[in-house]
Amino acid sequence: MKKRLLSIILGITVGLGALTGCASSSSSSSASSPVGAQAKARTLEEIKSDGKIKIGVFSDKNPFGYVDSDGNIQGYDVYFAKRIGKDLLGSEEAVEFVYVEAASRVEYLQSGKVDVILANFTVTEERSEKVDFALPYMKVALGVVSPDAAPITEVEALKDKNLIVVKGTTAETYFTEQHPEIKLVKYDEYQEAYDALLDGRGDAFATDNTEALAWSNQNEGFSTTIGSIGNIDSIAPAVQKGNTELLNWINDEIKALADESFFHAAYEATLLPVYGDTIDPENLVVEGGVIE
Repeated sequence: MKKRLLSIILGITVGLGALTGCASSSSSSSASSPVGAQAKARTLEEIKSDGKIKIGVFSDKNPFGYVDSDGNIQGYDVYFAKRIGKDLLGSEEAVEFVYVEAASRVEYLQSGKVDVILANFTVTEERSEKVDFALPYMKVALGVVSPDAAPITEVEALKDKNLIVVKGTTAETYFTEQHPEIKLVKYDEYQEAYDALLDGRGDAFATDNTEALAWSNQNEGFSTTIGSIGNIDSIAPAVQKGNTELLNWINDEIKALADESFFHAAYEATLLPVYGDTIDPENLVVEGGVIE
């Protein structure tokens, strides 16, 4: 019954994502320079000379970027990051993963803590003023997860309810601007938000519908009861503002990967085990940076 509901929900939306890749070297979000400090981005040649590229990913947003039970970093974004390491520097091991939170993604680019952000980063006008986005590789909208025992099936039903969101996300921005009457309960990390939902500290959780559907598919007693809110947006890599050389390389990479249907392969390797037959991958995957 739940699969039929998820299929219906996804029939009216265009977006979804997740993954399970193999392990790689990773680093925590600690680094020598303080977050927020301005630092010049590394050039493409400097990255090649160093033999490492620093890519910011989530560590708690299953199945896009997360640490598995063996301590290995996995996810759809991670799968792409490893391919960047292989094609740019000759090895997947050349990627140094830096764990970020949603609200810190822009700051980590501006401070030079990372060269690239691949943390399920939705393209918005406000963010585009602060970072440079490459071509998209995924489509997404917003969705809402709620308990089966008390389902929230329309936005209007959230009035006088507590809606959980993660700070620095498009969900926080959307509900703050479009529905100020809804009380938001904000958390820094995705795991904190999910724990709050499980513990009953909120009536529902708003996040990317890709994330919402993946989580509700894996957690009995919860469903993605609102499958599409707001606009259909795109997910794309981001680099520090003005780092044109690296941006152009990533754009060329995304275009070239279309020849082998790379992101469809990434979907099958990482997202299909999560979503099964409940969605059409064409509602999520973007090849060659072209949204159809």
